[in-house]
Order: sequence, then structure tokens, then C-alpha cells
Amino acid sequence: MMRSTVAAAALWLALSPGLAMAGPELTVVDAARVFDGERVITDARLILRHGRVEQIGTQSELEAPVSAQRIRLDGRTLIPGLIAAHSHVGMVNGVDAGGHNYTRETVARDLAQFQRFGVVAVNALGMNGDLFHELRAGRDERARGSISPGADLYGAGGGVGAMNGAPPEGMGPPDTLRRAGTPDEARAAVDAMADAGVDVIKVWVDDLNDSVPKMAPEIYAAAIQQAHARGLTAAAHIHDLEDAKGVIRAGVDIIGHGVRDVPVDQEFIDLLKTHDVWYVPTVNINEAEYIYAAHPEWLEDPFFRGALNPALEARFRDEAWREQALGRAAGPRRAVATNIANLRTLHQAGVKIAFGTDSGATPLRVPGFAEHLELGHMVAAGMTPVQALTVATSASAEMMGLEDRGCLRVGCRADFVVLTGDATSDIAASRTIEAVWRDGQPLLAD
Repeated sequence: MMRSTVAAAALWLALSPGLAMAGPELTVVDAARVFDGERVITDARLILRHGRVEQIGTQSELEAPVSAQRIRLDGRTLIPGLIAAHSHVGMVNGVDAGGHNYTRETVARDLAQFQRFGVVAVNALGMNGDLFHELRAGRDERARGSISPGADLYGAGGGVGAMNGAPPEGMGPPDTLRRAGTPDEARAAVDAMADAGVDVIKVWVDDLNDSVPKMAPEIYAAAIQQAHARGLTAAAHIHDLEDAKGVIRAGVDIIGHGVRDVPVDQEFIDLLKTHDVWYVPTVNINEAEYIYAAHPEWLEDPFFRGALNPALEARFRDEAWREQALGRAAGPRRAVATNIANLRTLHQAGVKIAFGTDSGATPLRVPGFAEHLELGHMVAAGMTPVQALTVATSASAEMMGLEDRGCLRVGCRADFVVLTGDATSDIAASRTIEAVWRDGQPLLAD
């Protein structure tokens, strides 16, 4: 993966004394094209000051300041760092999953992996341990000290689960997940999370294929209303269309996961648009159950292998495991097909769509790589590559309230990904990562 990242970044650093430490006051970056979060600029020039975009335009219209550090990225495409609006961290160690894995080391590892794959901010939407609050508080400190540099962490803390229901026991750390059996308990759970410091409130409204009790409408409505009373947005984990309609009527702001049981209807479209709700399809959540078994040839791809720990790679190479996974694939394949078809319908209807994969929740939902698969699914659902990149950058930043992320416009943070290919015309080129820049500085690969 990113085999030229180290050499390229090392060259830039060698040519730029002091760049790795604090960065020069002014840096000029020239590239074949820049996607700024909405549009593509060819023969592009970025002028960066102290890690932010001061000017952006073409090389012919913007004069490079004489005092600026000059970086030429001929033939390269620059895109803003991706924003993962629905993922998880710290829940997996090797092929083992569960809340007992939520440690400083596993969270740091996941955030570093997201960053290597071009993701600069992660919305960990539930099942976070108490450690989350400490790491969230220090997310904007580039020299974290207590955690290795990586994607910045946002999220929902533990979240509000159903009594004896979703999420399954043990899936997340027990110290912050709160289960609510009454509206009062739901409100108290939200207050505790708001007091601890979260960016969003998560509720689970799903019976996990009729295997557990589902959260009652009066309970999730109380949680959503209390989230708003505390100045927070609310996100709901759903699977079925009727539950998605129910949480919207209750005031939810974000639908976490696509509708996967039936085709969406006009009533749902009208609810989403009337209530200005974000829809995060996370096609990867079901696809991950079979896609790696279906593509053993991916194991010869350095980009894919760069996302795998040794235990997971061994599992993917196990022919018996692949046969079992493919034998169970009929249901997940139907869910993926329904999810993509519904995404196509909602995109055509002009619904607000954000970028998420549920990566990091299980060993098969691979942080970083899953995000690049999801870009392909959005194009398969009828988006152009530029529309898919917009969802994965500026739209998801808007959903998360990040005004200076997911963009390369004046005032935005200079967090961007250098691609050797052109993902604005071929979305698969999002995988041609040569380097990741944070705050106007190229990062050396691990």
C-alpha cells in the first residue's frame, strides 16, 4: 500500500527544512487537479498559511509568493481528507471483537489506520468506552502525546441501547453504554452522555433479525427529544423501513445504516426531506460478511493487504472459512442489493446523504479499506465520482458540523490526500494514495 508515500514525503521534507516540525508560514502546492469538496480545479494551485488554505485557484491566476515553500505535485490529484460519518474504533484486536478490546492502544491503532487510508476525521457512532472522552478532548492537538497521531475522533460515547436488545451484550465496553427501559431512563442516559461530553447521541432501534426486543417508540422519542434539549443531534441505528420512518417522526437527525428490508417509498422520501434528515447507507455493513471470501485475489493487492492484521489475513486465506462465508452470503447479498437500490432512489430524490461504513465494529469491517469500497458503491448507485467524493468529504463534514473539514476552500484546514490517479473521473483511483497531508504537512508512512 502507498509504496511511494515514504519516498515522496521524505523528498518533500528534505527539500523543506523545518516542514516536519512546524511547517513554513507559507506553502504553495501545485497539482494537476484539486477537488475542493464541491468542484474540480485543473492546473490547480493551493496557497497554504499555517496549515490552512489561504487561496485556491489555477496556476495561471494565482501568483506564488516569493517567500513561500514550493511543492510541485505534477500529474497528481488532491482531494480533501475523507470524513467517516459512521464508523467505530477500539473494538477489534486481530480477529477478536468486543468491548474488552477498547484500550488506548487499539483506538490509536485504528485512528492511525484510518489516516493512512485518507480518512482524517472519524465519527465513532456508539460503543465507546470511558477512554473516548479523554481522547475526544485532545483530538485537535496534533502532538497528542497520549495517543499516536491519526484521524481526529468524534462520536457518541456509549450510546443508548434497548433493554435485553441491541446492541448485543459485550459488543461494546460496558462502562458507557446505557440501556433504557423507560422514557425517564432514556432521558437520564442522554443527560449522562451529554455531561461526559459527546458530539451526538446514538440510539439502537433494531431487533437484529427478530432475535431481541426492539426499543419502543416512546423510549427512543424521549432520547431524541432530550438530545435536542441538550443541544446535541441524534442518530438512530435502523434496519427496517418502518423503524426509519418512526425515528424521523420522533425527530431524529441522522439515519444510521440504509433501509435494507424493502424498497423505500415516497412517504419515506418526503419524511427525510421535510425533516431535513441525513441518511448514511453503510453498504459495507452487510457486504463485509462475504466480499472478502468472494475476492481472494485481493490478497495480492498491496493496498488491501496494507489494511489487514496478520490474523485477519490468515482468515481470508483460509479456504474453509471462505466456503462457509459464501454459504451464508444469500441474506447479506439481498441486503446489499436493497441498500444500493434504495440509495439510488434517495440520491435521485435529492435526500441528504453522508458517508459511513460501520468500519471497525467487527473484524470484517476493515477500517480504511471499507471506505474506498463504499465510494464504489455510491457510484454503483448512480452518483458520479465527483458526487461520491462530495458525500465523503464536504457533505459528511456538514453532517458532523465541521465547518473547516472535508474541503479545500479558503479557511479550510489543509488536510488532503495526494492521489497518483484521478478519482474525479474514476472512483477506483481513490486507492492510488501517494501521501496524506495534515495541517499543511506531508505525513511519513508508518
